[in-house]
Amino acid sequence: MSRKWISFPIREGESSRQAHCDFPQGTYEREMGREGFFGPASHLHHKHPPTGWIDWEGPLRPHAFNFNHIPSEGDCPLQAPLALHNADVKLRLWKTNGAMRHLVRNGDGDELLFIHEGAGHFYCDFGHLEFRDGDYLMIPRGTAWRIEATQPVFMLLIENTDGAYQLPEKGLVGPHAIFDAAVLDHPRLDDAFRAQQDENPWQIRIKRRDQITTVTYPYNPLDVVGWHGDNTVVRLNWRDIRPLMSHRYHLPPSAHTTFVANGFVVCTFTPRPVESDPGALKVPFFHNNDDYDEVLFYHRGNFFSRDNIEQGMVTFHPCGFPHGPHPKALKKASTDPATFADEVAVMIDTRRALEVGEAAAAVDVPEYVNSWRAPGKES
Repeated sequence: MSRKWISFPIREGESSRQAHCDFPQGTYEREMGREGFFGPASHLHHKHPPTGWIDWEGPLRPHAFNFNHIPSEGDCPLQAPLALHNADVKLRLWKTNGAMRHLVRNGDGDELLFIHEGAGHFYCDFGHLEFRDGDYLMIPRGTAWRIEATQPVFMLLIENTDGAYQLPEKGLVGPHAIFDAAVLDHPRLDDAFRAQQDENPWQIRIKRRDQITTVTYPYNPLDVVGWHGDNTVVRLNWRDIRPLMSHRYHLPPSAHTTFVANGFVVCTFTPRPVESDPGALKVPFFHNNDDYDEVLFYHRGNFFSRDNIEQGMVTFHPCGFPHGPHPKALKKASTDPATFADEVAVMIDTRRALEVGEAAAAVDVPEYVNSWRAPGKES
């Protein structure tokens, strides 16, 4: 049976006529939204910041993890430490330096690599391409691949468990906005690919149902001489993303969606001008996105809405409570607003609740929950 949300926009008491703009004097806006900024929403105007808590007890809380401190060096990405996970997605991180001497194949789902640091060569069934920091490599399920690092590599591996990555519909702005599909690169059957083919024994390590099976060949299985089709590895660098923005309105995170999966989305925040209209909010708005957990990996730049967050760290805001800019960022936005947001971050919003893996739990920053306290506010 078809269905739809109840829809009857109501105004009650003192409120703005436009979300994220022209708040009643001395109030703080909080968005209560459904379906990851795509569903119904209400905007409430509070006398106090929605994150003005002074104490917090219980298992539900905001987290910060310093992924820089996770020991994740190894020769096999399929065995990289598991940081966060649910039935739809697994977030791992992997550090490597040198050349893989075996191939890997993920039989559990598509893989999305985000190269936080480093550079190198990527070899797979479809050919060869080079990669650098800031690249996404989207690898279809069942693809055999390996890398040769030319600089030490630190990457995120985002497994789309039992699913496939797709691009978002871009609606009113058209298919060429944010990034044109023409900027997506694919592997080539070039001289480097042909040069790595040999008749020596090679292994493929295959992950299926989180178990590793090793298959040995008397030759290099990356021996393709040609192919055609549209199921292949693609590369996208954040530098090729041209973000949507408005000088009069702070766009929601959904405007920065890069990849869509079953049960989660991957968004990319890239350098962009800050809103200049006098009445527009100039920092991310307070919100409780009540259907999704939010994960942010901080890649580079100045993360203007967060205190004490450095490159390589991750914040995790489960659904169930509001979050938003830290007090110093909120104050600066009203007294001395920035004109440019020089930051790059990867956001993963998941429909199912995420579990914290042992690797992330070991580098949790417990005082993060108190980072929203205004100066002088102690429990």
